[in-house]
Amino acid sequence: METMYRQRRNRQIKPQDEESARRPLDPQKARERTLQRAVKLLAAKPRSIAELRERLLEKDWSNDEAVDAAIAKLSEYGYVNDEQFAQSFAASRVRQKPIGRTRLARDLQMKKVPKEVADAAIKATYEETPEETLIDEAISKRIRLRGRPQTREETKSLFDHLLRRGFSHDLVIRKVRALSSSDIDEADVDGE
Repeated sequence: METMYRQRRNRQIKPQDEESARRPLDPQKARERTLQRAVKLLAAKPRSIAELRERLLEKDWSNDEAVDAAIAKLSEYGYVNDEQFAQSFAASRVRQKPIGRTRLARDLQMKKVPKEVADAAIKATYEETPEETLIDEAISKRIRLRGRPQTREETKSLFDHLLRRGFSHDLVIRKVRALSSSDIDEADVDGE
């Protein structure tokens, strides 16, 4: 048994002859394989059309014609749609963790969603859940985890945290100042 295993492991796989390696895949087969790969990629996770196109073109046997055919078929069935993808991605990201417009726009750009589609999804998402509400959630979570900022360094840390979350500079300044002034008001009341 062990010798059989060694023989199998040591067996050399014969390389394909050069002619068959250079021969392009039959166009019909290339379209079928590309469509199958597209379905597998979409089953793993939702993707934008550009992101899917990029992943499909990674394979040597794939070509622009086969990818276009696969995307057209999947669009026809409703499996790929940039508007739906952008809307659901944006809503999901905001539900998972409170983030600002800048961060969401960057995330959608990384997913290769066209700018107009991304802007529409961002607008719809923040109409549903205003950015003011989200920054308040982010601040309250940060305070729950680390306590209220007591020093200038802690306030700066909160400020930087909110900026990294993608909230606008003006909104962050306003909220952090309001938080700092409420701390001062509480200190005055406690001191009296």
